[in-house]
Amino acid sequence: MIVIPAIDLKDGRCVRLLKGEFDQVTEYQFDPMELAASYRDAGCTLLHLVDLDGARDGRPGNEKIIRQLSVMEGVSIQVGGGLRTEGLIETVLETGVKRVVLGSVAMLRPQAALQWLKEFGASRIVLALDARLDAEGVPRLSSHGWTRDTGQSLWEALDLFDGAGLIHVLCTDIDRDGAMTGPNLELYAEFLARYPQLEVQASGGVRDADDLRALDEAGVQAAIVGKALLDGRITAEELGPFLRKD
Repeated sequence: MIVIPAIDLKDGRCVRLLKGEFDQVTEYQFDPMELAASYRDAGCTLLHLVDLDGARDGRPGNEKIIRQLSVMEGVSIQVGGGLRTEGLIETVLETGVKRVVLGSVAMLRPQAALQWLKEFGASRIVLALDARLDAEGVPRLSSHGWTRDTGQSLWEALDLFDGAGLIHVLCTDIDRDGAMTGPNLELYAEFLARYPQLEVQASGGVRDADDLRALDEAGVQAAIVGKALLDGRITAEELGPFLRKD
């Protein structure tokens, strides 16, 4: 398993949301470029960049920083947030971004997302599925920066894309995101049991290196980590075992 540090951008600044709520924002006094360079220098080879303005508004809101990060030497990035048209996806990929992350658009326009998988190649697409557990424990998907309930389950969405060449899936337990309560190991175990051929990026709840080891032991291929790194809860030495090449 590898660790993919997350850099969440809102109005050009590094932030973290609590459980996806835009009115519960923690702003960090890090320059995004300097933060990315620090992760690269620690040995990370892939970063996860989230345009929160784009995710909420449906159009990119931090294009300048994305362009700058896409050409940073020694590290690759995957980008999500507001990429809901073929033209925007193509433009972002042409900047040198390794992968684009498709979230809301895949729920709202699944046939378009399936076409883009074929057109751009599955190696360059990450399907982002963000879920909250309902009263029966079924993971239900949210969209538009986690502000809208789609009414669809995680498994229904994966069944639709399974067999279409999909490789990478970023699965977030929204209620654990930024909450420092530990990752939802049961969710990822069920995911991998149902879809062993997919490469899952687990997101939400990672507190420390013990959580990384637990995800690794569960068979998860990658872990998106934000707050735990920003708050210094995981040291560079502890990252060591999770820095192999992507």
